[in-house]
Amino acid sequence: MTQPNNKFIQLFFLLISLISTFDALAADTNIPSHNYIDDAVLIRAEQWHTLMNGAQLDTDVLKLKLVNDFFNQNITFVNDINLWDTEDYWATPTEILTAGAGDCEDYSIAKYFALLELGIDADKLRITYVKSKSHQQAHMILSYFAYPGATPLLLDNLIPEIKPADQRQDLLALFSFNDSGLWLSQSNGKEQKISDSSELKKWRNLKLRML
Repeated sequence: MTQPNNKFIQLFFLLISLISTFDALAADTNIPSHNYIDDAVLIRAEQWHTLMNGAQLDTDVLKLKLVNDFFNQNITFVNDINLWDTEDYWATPTEILTAGAGDCEDYSIAKYFALLELGIDADKLRITYVKSKSHQQAHMILSYFAYPGATPLLLDNLIPEIKPADQRQDLLALFSFNDSGLWLSQSNGKEQKISDSSELKKWRNLKLRML
């Protein structure tokens, strides 16, 4: 079985092995020093390690469920201003796993990279900005396309179930992106590729912090 070797997984376990010097390490990884490693982090790390080793040979649909359940059940929703002392911060997967908390962007980003590590093609995944009609605010989810043009399955931290987009009338897609591009959602349900995702400053900065 292929062992996970993603850099954010390696860094997460490095953090755990360096508990005694966590405050110094936190300054280098943009993790505020008030987020410390405790028993809950160690338990989460073990659950994460078990998931990533056990799901390598599963189908895409099962991988989606395992990853969606893991983050929805183990990460607490906290606004950026309360967690990171800034209005809008895109956390790396290592940061959300260590903090045990994040907002909708952080859930979606972590799920995206976890599924890439489990072997799902990046072309099938889109981090998607939507408007939540029920909450009347912007929201972020992860979309999975089984094939080009398919109705996507939506991974959302607001509900436990993964549902196809045509069953989420409460969401209005605005735009989506992955490593290969940025797409604008249109009123007829189609999409238009408008640029490379590197044009998104927060995405570019996030990727640099993961190097």
